[in-house]
Amino acid sequence: MTPQQIDLVKATVPVLRENGVALTGYFYQRMLGNHPELKETFNMGHQRSGAQAQALAGAVLAYAENIEDPSVLLPVVELIAHKHVSLNIQSPDYNIVGDNLLHSISEVLNISMEDPLIAAWAAAYGQLADLFINTEQAIYAQHLHTKGSWLGWRNFKIAEKVMESEEITSFYLKPVDGEALPQYQAGQYISVRVFVEELGLKQPRQYSLSTSPQADYLRISVKREDQKGELAGGWVSSTLHGLAEGSEIEVSAPTGNFHLIDSNKLNVFISAGVGLTPMIAMLNQLITLDMPQPANFIHACRSSQVHAMKQHIQETRAKYPQLSTFTAYEFPHEGDIPGQDYDVAGRLDLSTIDTALLPANADYYLCGPAAFMTQQHKALVARGIPAENIHSEAFGTGGVKLS
Repeated sequence: MTPQQIDLVKATVPVLRENGVALTGYFYQRMLGNHPELKETFNMGHQRSGAQAQALAGAVLAYAENIEDPSVLLPVVELIAHKHVSLNIQSPDYNIVGDNLLHSISEVLNISMEDPLIAAWAAAYGQLADLFINTEQAIYAQHLHTKGSWLGWRNFKIAEKVMESEEITSFYLKPVDGEALPQYQAGQYISVRVFVEELGLKQPRQYSLSTSPQADYLRISVKREDQKGELAGGWVSSTLHGLAEGSEIEVSAPTGNFHLIDSNKLNVFISAGVGLTPMIAMLNQLITLDMPQPANFIHACRSSQVHAMKQHIQETRAKYPQLSTFTAYEFPHEGDIPGQDYDVAGRLDLSTIDTALLPANADYYLCGPAAFMTQQHKALVARGIPAENIHSEAFGTGGVKLS
C-alpha cells in the first residue's frame, strides 16, 4: 500500500466507528443476495440476530486502526482462520467477499468505484486477504499431513445420543467410511452441517469436541437452544436434537487454537454452562495420562438440572485426589445439597474462592458466554494471575475482548 492509500484508509476510521454495522449489514445482504449458495457457509442465525454484521464491523474497524502494522492482529487472524478452515472456505471465496465489500463501500458512502478511497480499500483488503489465505493454507496443509484428518466435509452417522442434562445431549459420531480419525488436541472443535427444514438449506455450526481423542468416534455435547421470549431458538441445535440415532450429518476435521498446552503443568479449568465441553475434553486428556499434575475444575451453571457431566466429574475426583472441584449454582433447586451438589449459591465470584484453587503458576482455561469470560479474566488478573497464562474460548462469532 502507498502512504496515500494508508492515509485514506485511516481517514475512514471515524465513519467505521459511527456506521460500521450499517455498512457490514448492507454488505452481507448484498453478497448473500448475489451468491445465495453462500448461505450454506454463513451462519444464518447470526445473520438473523445481527451478530455477524457487528463482528465484521469490529474486525474492519480494528484493521483500519492498525493498517500500518496489521501484524498486531495475528492472534485474531489465527482464531478466524481456523474457523474458516472448519467451514472449508477457499481462496476464490475471498474474491467474492472483496468485490461485494468494495461495492458496498461505494454504495453506502455514495461514492464512485473510481474514487481513490475504493482503490485504497482494495489494496487494504488484498493485503488482509493474503494474510488470511496464507494462514489458512498452512492449516489446510497440517490437516492434509495428519493421519486420519481430512479436508472439507465428511459424512458421519450419529451412533449414539446420551442426555447429559435437561438441555445438553452428547452425540457420538462415527465416520460413514469407517476410516481412521485424527489425534486432535483436546479443546479443539469441529463444524457440523445439517439440513434445516425451516430454511430449506444446510447450515454449519461449530461445536467443541467434548472428550479426548478416541479411536473410532468423535463426541460433541450440544445445548438445545430453545426460543426464549423474543430470542429465537437455535436452528442447528434444535435440528440436531431432533435427529435419530443412525442419521447422517456432515462434519469437518477437528481444528482450533484453543487446546490443552501442557499436561505436565498445573491446570485450572473455569467454565459456565455448556462451556464445560472443551474443559471435559482437556480433563479426559489428563485422565488418559493418569493425571500427571494436580488440576482444578471450576464450573458455574443455573442448577443441577442443567449441570452436564456432573457424575463424570465426581467419579474422576474420587479416583484422582489431585483433582479439586468447585461448583456455583446460580439458582439451586430445593433438592440440591450444599457441599455435595454445589459449593456456593449465586454466580461464580473468583474473588471469594480459596487461593489454593487459583495457583499463580498454573495455566488457566476459560470458556463460556462473553460477559462471563470477561468477568473471570479480570478477576484472575486482579488475583495476580499473569495474563499470558490465561487462555480463552468464547462462544459466538469470534473472540471476546478480555481487557
